Amino acid sequence: MSETGTGATDPVPDSAPDPGLFGPRSVTWQLHSDPVMWIAGIRALYLQALHPRAVRCVTQNSDFRNDARCRLRRTAGFVGTISYGTTEAAERAGARVRAIHRRLTATDPTTGERYGVGEPELPLWVHCAEVDSYLQVVRRSGIPIGDAQADRYVAEHRAGARLVGLEPGLVPATTAEPAGYFARVRPEPACGPEAREVDDFLRRPPVPTLLVPARELLWRRVASLACASLPPYAHELYGRPAPDPETVTPRLTATGNLLRRIPARVRWQLPPEHILRAMARLGPDTRPAPYTLQDGTAILDGPGRAQRGDGGDSGRWRTPG
Repeated sequence: MSETGTGATDPVPDSAPDPGLFGPRSVTWQLHSDPVMWIAGIRALYLQALHPRAVRCVTQNSDFRNDARCRLRRTAGFVGTISYGTTEAAERAGARVRAIHRRLTATDPTTGERYGVGEPELPLWVHCAEVDSYLQVVRRSGIPIGDAQADRYVAEHRAGARLVGLEPGLVPATTAEPAGYFARVRPEPACGPEAREVDDFLRRPPVPTLLVPARELLWRRVASLACASLPPYAHELYGRPAPDPETVTPRLTATGNLLRRIPARVRWQLPPEHILRAMARLGPDTRPAPYTLQDGTAILDGPGRAQRGDGGDSGRWRTPG
């Protein structure tokens, strides 16, 4: 799926609590606490499924329909760990992902080509789809994020890209770069049978009979909104008319406002208590609050590996914004 530094900062003392990859002053720390991230995650799945080679890696190496909920929980747990966990926990999570990628392969049914899950173009597609989805949905849901802060968010996620085996210098560092990336790879996405399988699952995930009404009432509305927020070319590939963005954005804003009425400590149980544990480790004043992003000074400095001069690979980056 990462520097936000504003220049050199004093090293964090060894005795200080570990802020993790990003730290409380990062854009990531604030944004990933917002409940619309769940909508953004579903949007990312819709987009990721449109890369035939990438989605085959999932469907050919797992029982997707029966294991999908577990996969979603594992993905959410990974995002929660690298966002709010300690540096050690994030590195362990990344090592597990890289080990899995090294073991698994997929086969092109047309050509018979067998390829590795970890070949760079595949995690890069997954990464760009995630970052674009997170940022698009959060911004359209009413969280005020300026362009410089959006650039900072994209740059921060070079750290997460490194964890899954990507070279940080090859990963987008500003909001303009993912747009250029998607334009460059535009001929590659396609809606094959695997994408249809993901689409069908996201619209009608299998649930126990007693939960079918809840699925129809809640899940399908959320999945429909996530799908509606996709870019026009994705709607074209899925064979559905693209809705007017002017109607989708107010729906995202209204849904975001509704979800934000759920008490934070209830929401923060998912992924399992990552934010609560981070606050216990670093102090109550590190409580995430996305609306603080409207005040740029709230996030410009502070501890965290992604606020220092590199993305965990010792490569210096420019200061975003």
